[in-house]
This record gives sequence, C-alpha cells and structure tokens, in this order.
Amino acid sequence: MGRKRKGREISGWLVVDKPAGPTSTAVVNKVRWALQAKKAGHAGTLDPDATGVLAVALGEATKTVPYITDALKAYRFRVRFGQATNTDDAEGEVIARSDTRPTDDEIKAALGGFVGDIQQVPPAFSAVKIDGERAYKRARDGEDVQLAARPLWVDELTLIDRPDADHADLEMVCGKGGYVRAIARDLGAALGCHGHVAHLRRIWSGPFEVEDGISLEQIEALAQDPALDAHLLPLETGLSDLPELRTTEEGAARLRHGNPGMVLPGDAEYGDEAWASLDGRAVAVGIFRSGQLHPTRVFVQPAS
Repeated sequence: MGRKRKGREISGWLVVDKPAGPTSTAVVNKVRWALQAKKAGHAGTLDPDATGVLAVALGEATKTVPYITDALKAYRFRVRFGQATNTDDAEGEVIARSDTRPTDDEIKAALGGFVGDIQQVPPAFSAVKIDGERAYKRARDGEDVQLAARPLWVDELTLIDRPDADHADLEMVCGKGGYVRAIARDLGAALGCHGHVAHLRRIWSGPFEVEDGISLEQIEALAQDPALDAHLLPLETGLSDLPELRTTEEGAARLRHGNPGMVLPGDAEYGDEAWASLDGRAVAVGIFRSGQLHPTRVFVQPAS
C-alpha cells in the first residue's frame, strides 16, 4: 500500500507569470509548496527562457488540464535574423550565418505559409520522445536527431514590430503542440537568411491571460499564507470552452458515483461533451445524450 500524499485538499487554478530561468516543473513545485497543495500540474510547458502564462492546476482542477492543453494559445516573440542555432533559440550555438536581411514586405508575404493547417518539425532540443527517450537528451549527447513533421493549426501569425533590420516581433495564435522556435527557424529558412527566437512570451492560454498572472516573487512572499488563496481561479475556469448543463441533487449524486445523471436543458446538443454543475460548481464532465450526462470525469471538490 502506497504512502498517502501529504498536503491540503485545495482545487483551482493559479495563473503564474513565469519568469525566464526556471523550468515549468520547477514553477509547479514552487506553487505546490507555497499553497501546501496535495496535487498540482500545469497546462502546457514553457521553455526555461520563455516567460508569460503558465497555468497551474491544483487538486481536482488537474482533471481539466487537457481542455487547456488543447485550447488556443497566443505568443509574442522576437526573431533574430542572420543566425541559425542548434536549439533554435538564443541559448544555442550558432551553426549558420547570413548577411541577408528581409524587408517588412518579404516577412509579411512569407508569414502566410505558416498559417492554417501546417506541418512542423519540432526542434531537435525538445521533449519529443524517440524510442522512449527525450530528443533533447540525444541532442545534448551530440546525436544527429531527426524528428518527423507533426500537424499544427496556426490561427494567426502577424508582424507587429520591426525594431531593426536584425529583428522582427511577431504574434502567433496556435493550437496544441506548436513550437515557436520551429516557426522562427523555418521562417528564417523561407526568407533565405536563417533565424532563431531571441525571446518568447506567452500572453494567453485558453481562458488565462498574462495580466491575471502572479509572479514567483509574489508567490514566495505569500507562501503558506491564506492570502495566496485569493489569487486562485475556480476549477470551472478550465471548462470554459465546454457547454455547462445544470443538474439536480439527485443527478449530481448519480454522476459522482460514475453513473449517468439527469441534466436540465442547455446549449449542449446530443453527443456533445459538456460539464454538469450544481449550484455553479462542477460535478462531472461527460457526453450529453437524451437528457443525461454520461460522465467521463468526476470531480470531488473540497467544501466551499
């Protein structure tokens, strides 16, 4: 029998404005410690040098992580032209150079090739697994890493500023699994000048905005203080892309035991994935059929 995990039974989301430096896992561990939470996870890894929205799920909210991972996300980043690096960012070794610099019009024309359904080859220094081993580990060991292209939906990719000939500031909205470093690399290749990411910031992820984020300094200052709880967003925030269906006490009791439960009419259509609520609190996520929700995830939330 395994040991029971220690910590508070606390559920919700904490939006962290991640600084450059720590890994996403290190940020999650800091949040778990500061809130004395029993369970925590994050929705979408940020590279150590990247900043911005890192949404940390606590307790029962970890069951809603897939809905944030699958949601659209927005990034603002700076591309450095004239240099390719082995990591596709500023931390890597420069492996190619070019004196060519694109014009604004050339950049805008090239961006269209990166919008819509595209195929993207992840960076060699990435967490993609090859035969169970992370690609970045093989790359660090000097292996020639060859990764297969993966589908990516890019909703928008826009030139927002051109501070100088060497740099361009872009904003991208994309779906799950996108690598901004790969966009910079491939844009530089398309323009015939090489390129890599100079810096990167995630400005929103699904329902979570960077303006709502709390810094690591604030988290450390409020560690194990009830005042930190005030920064938590409810579990239900992670379900904002799904239709909500209200249920009754009887329906909630059935759903909590993993059985189909009656729900009241709402925006969901037959076969839709939806979530059931009682008094505004999530009870379960499931498939709506014939007036009932058939649960796939059940929430056991702490008393409010």
